Amino acid sequence: MSETHARTCHICEANCGTLMTVEGNKVTKVTGNPDHVLSRGYICPKATAIPDIQDDPDRLRVPIKKIDNDWKEVTWAEAFSDIAKRHKSILEGKKTSAIFAGNPNVHNYSSSFFMRGLKKAWGVQGIYSASTLDQIPHMVCQKWVYGHNALYPVPDVDRTMYMLCVGGNPLASNGSLWTVPDVKNRIKELQDRGGKFIVVDPRKTETAKLADEHYHIKPGTDTAFFIGLLLALDKYNLINPRHLIPHLKDWDKAMNFLRRFSIEGLSSYCGISTQTILSIGKQLGSGKPAIVYGRMGVSVTKHGTLNHWLIQLLNIATGNVDNEGGVMFPDPVIDPVERSGTGSYARYHQRVSGRPEVLGELPAAELASEITTKGDGQIGALLTIAANPVLSAPGGRQIDLALESLELMVSIDMYITETSRHADYILPPCGPLEKDHYPLFFAPLAIRNYVDYSPALFEKEENSFSDWEIMADLTDALLLAGGNTPQSLRVSPPELLDQFLRSSKYEINLAQLKSSNNGHDLGPLKRRLPERLKTEDKLIHCAPDIILEDLKLFEKSFKSPKDFSFSLIGRRHLRSNNSWMHNSRRLIKGPNRCTLMMHPKDAAMLGIDNKELVEVYNKIGSLQLPVEITEDIMQSVVSIPHGYGHGRKGVKLTEAQKAAGVSINDLTDPSILDNLSGNAVLNNIPVEIRKIQSTEV
Repeated sequence: MSETHARTCHICEANCGTLMTVEGNKVTKVTGNPDHVLSRGYICPKATAIPDIQDDPDRLRVPIKKIDNDWKEVTWAEAFSDIAKRHKSILEGKKTSAIFAGNPNVHNYSSSFFMRGLKKAWGVQGIYSASTLDQIPHMVCQKWVYGHNALYPVPDVDRTMYMLCVGGNPLASNGSLWTVPDVKNRIKELQDRGGKFIVVDPRKTETAKLADEHYHIKPGTDTAFFIGLLLALDKYNLINPRHLIPHLKDWDKAMNFLRRFSIEGLSSYCGISTQTILSIGKQLGSGKPAIVYGRMGVSVTKHGTLNHWLIQLLNIATGNVDNEGGVMFPDPVIDPVERSGTGSYARYHQRVSGRPEVLGELPAAELASEITTKGDGQIGALLTIAANPVLSAPGGRQIDLALESLELMVSIDMYITETSRHADYILPPCGPLEKDHYPLFFAPLAIRNYVDYSPALFEKEENSFSDWEIMADLTDALLLAGGNTPQSLRVSPPELLDQFLRSSKYEINLAQLKSSNNGHDLGPLKRRLPERLKTEDKLIHCAPDIILEDLKLFEKSFKSPKDFSFSLIGRRHLRSNNSWMHNSRRLIKGPNRCTLMMHPKDAAMLGIDNKELVEVYNKIGSLQLPVEITEDIMQSVVSIPHGYGHGRKGVKLTEAQKAAGVSINDLTDPSILDNLSGNAVLNNIPVEIRKIQSTEV
């Protein structure tokens, strides 16, 4: 007999409501929940693939230990005890330890409650994580401009009349740093009410094909485009911050600096015509509700933080910060802005490069050098938590080699992946449907104020632990080995969650959330400034000196000639989520998606036919993959998707290896980072291409 359970999808930021049909201990059907307060019945293919992960025969069920390059099952007690002893001996020498936390951690609220204790017991200050491969430029910019790293301005797409999307592809990502399920229909609704949706991207993405207008831009030149738009507003006297004027600090200082550039020079640099820049500027400054939104394409560049500062200036200049139909600050039940510090900067620095910590994060791109560079402070022990830096971080081959040299590596992971295959121990958490779910990190990014909770669908298997239990037990073992007292009281994540809920101004509790299948709608986003600002003077800081210094560096590079043939960019697909959903049979099936997208004129110049195998190379490495000839990508630009490269020896991912592909990060340079945030540069990678054979693949 079957039963249907309402549950929130935990895979991506959209947090869509689902209906799961269960027979025995199996999910037999997944559909969208039409009554969910935020997603309105929408789901994407990733939600339907959750049962593939839950029932995956490749998923580890018990701890395993590497002995003579083979894996042996061990008990939890044996694993924790041995790890703690080996870790202690490493710290007693001159080496240190490190933690690398992957993207899935932010989709798992419970593990966040135990990270601080584990960090302390493992002996680290800052951590390496997916944040410095992704969104850290947003966060440090928000700290400097609005006073808190978690003050995300969320695009109010349901009430806007004009939206400019630069370097974002929400139809593939379901929104990114923007919890916006059913985004395709929301964009259509914007268009149906007479509004416009504009996309700027080097590739005509899935989102761009829905847009009213799409413009190609040279990769890595978004800074010039944003400055051009601000100068266009200035030229037509359309700068009007309106209600924000009393709350602005140093607006004129910022604009005076930007006036050193010319729109014509900026246009030539970014490849978007002066006429187009002026036209978009006029539309942004029309007085109608408008949004400028930038995402991965503008973040993973040499000036990612600078780009997000310019985006803030554009939304401020048009009076669309804290304005209906502009970008607004949510009022979540559990509010990270009120419950955590504003975020640190440069409390300590990387040993090798001297780069500052940023919000407690260290640059993921520099992990390999910190492992391989000898001397006091060299990393000897590494703990990875749902992380796969071999595929996700720059210089994947260098990371591969570095991990081999560690004295101790432990992975909390469900699989033997490209990264965890290097571990001495793999500690697998229970299946995804054996955990509860709360959108701790993503409710504060939602297009409406809402709250939702999903209990675990199944009981954990015998001798199976959730991530938080593994982290807590490992912490206790480390404390005990170090002569310290283990945690005497362990409060479960649901109990902690209930405490946080009850202490919020909404006065809601976990029992109430459990009783609702569809989530609770807490209303539309509302104006929250100036009270929401966390700067000491309660002002919006428009010209932080540290950002202006980076603008000077951009001004110098602005004149540098291109010295390579092609610019490589990444891409993602709706049926993929970085590297960690590729073992789903439902998602990986179909045509080969790991191809090199290339414009027809570039292919003709090189004498390359569709599906022919080519070599893509630069000073970092080389790859071989088939070409996909398409007019969707601009000339002199090529694209490889992110998250592939499953053909490495020792990986145990049966479905993923059927479509192994290659890793774009075997070509990215770990030495090139965003100056201000330490974020990896994953776009505008210089490469050369040569044809190697004519066989179809």
